[in-house]
Amino acid sequence: MKAVHFGAGNIGRGFVGLLLHEGGYELVFSDVAAPLVDAINAVDSYTVHEVGEGGADKVVTGFRAINSATQPDELIEEIAGANVVTTAVGPTILRFVAPPIVAGLALRDPSSPPLQIMACENAINATDLLREEIKAQAGEAWDALEARAVFANTAVDRIVPAQPAGAGVDVTVEPFFEWAIERPPFGDEPPVIPGAHFVDDLAPYIERKLFTVNTGHATTAYFGAEAGVEKISDALADPVIAGKVGAALEETSALLAAKHGLDPAELAEYRATILRRFANPALPDTVGRVGRQPLRKLSRHERFVGPAAEAAERGLPVDALLAAMGAALRFDDPDDEQSVELQQRLRTETAADFTAAVTGLEPGHPLAARVEELVAARQAELA
Repeated sequence: MKAVHFGAGNIGRGFVGLLLHEGGYELVFSDVAAPLVDAINAVDSYTVHEVGEGGADKVVTGFRAINSATQPDELIEEIAGANVVTTAVGPTILRFVAPPIVAGLALRDPSSPPLQIMACENAINATDLLREEIKAQAGEAWDALEARAVFANTAVDRIVPAQPAGAGVDVTVEPFFEWAIERPPFGDEPPVIPGAHFVDDLAPYIERKLFTVNTGHATTAYFGAEAGVEKISDALADPVIAGKVGAALEETSALLAAKHGLDPAELAEYRATILRRFANPALPDTVGRVGRQPLRKLSRHERFVGPAAEAAERGLPVDALLAAMGAALRFDDPDDEQSVELQQRLRTETAADFTAAVTGLEPGHPLAARVEELVAARQAELA
C-alpha cells in the first residue's frame, strides 16, 4: 500500500505521516521546500517525540520525498499508483494540490480501487474544498475521472509546536491526537489508519474540535500576548487568562450542545482535556505562533465569529467570545504579516467597513453591532 501526503512539515511528519506509517503504507511526502525534501531523503528514519504524560518515541521508516515544484512528473506517477492521498498544507493551498491529483487520476488504471483522498486541514469540510478544486481543474474530463477517486472529510487534532533548533526531520508533538474520518464514502473498504475512527456524521466532530481546540488555543494566545507572556503553557498558568479561556469555551460548548445535541457533561470533560493539553509545559509552543494570521482567524466561518454568530442567532451568551475577539484585534506582532495588516487596516478603515470585510457579518446580524463596537474601541486606542 502507498500513501502520498502533500505537506512534509511538522504536522505531515509528526501526525498524518506517522499514522499512515503505522497503517503499513509506504509514504511519499510532497513539498515545495527543497531543503526539507533533501533533508527527508538524506535519512532512512525519523523519530516522533511525544512529550508529556504518556508520551513515547516512535520511529517512522519507509518514506521518501518529492519536490512537487521540480519533479511534477514523478509526483503524478506516484499519485496514479497510490492507495491514499492526504494533505496538511493549509486550506488556501489546496488549489495548488489539485492539478497533480487531476493528472494522477488521468493516468490511473480505471480497474484499480478508487484513490482515497482526505484533506487534513484546520477547516470545515476541507476535503469538499479540494474536491471542488479538482473538479474545476479537470473540466470536461471530470466525468471520466470521478469514479477513480473517493473523497472523505476529516477532523484532525494534535498540537505540533514550533520545533527546537537542530531537530532535523525529527518532530516533537503532544501525546494526544484525534483523527475522525467520514465512513460512508468508503463503503466497506476504509483506509487502514490505526488510531483514526470512522464516523457516520462528521459535522459534530469537526465543530467540536474547531470551536474548542482552535478557539481555545487562539484565545489563549491573544490574551497571553496582551499580558506579555511568551509561552502558551505560561499563559494558562495565569488564573485570569485561564478563566477567560474557560469562559469562551463554555460559550462554544453551549452552542455545540444546542446545535448537535452533544452531552454537556461530556463537553465539560472534553474542555478540561483540551486545557490540560494547552498547559503541557513540555510543549514549547508560543503565543506568537498560535496567534499568527489574526485576519483569517477573525473571518466569518473561523474559530471566533463562526461560533459566536451561531450562538447569537440562538440567543446564547457570547460575551467571552467577544472579549477574545477584542484581544485578537489588539494582537500586534511585527513578524506576522497579517498582524501588521490588521493594525494598518484598523487605522485606515471605518469600523463598519472593517467589520463587514474582515468578519463577513451582514449588517443587521445580531452579532454585527457588538463586533463593530469592539473594532471602534480598538481604533480609539490606536488614535
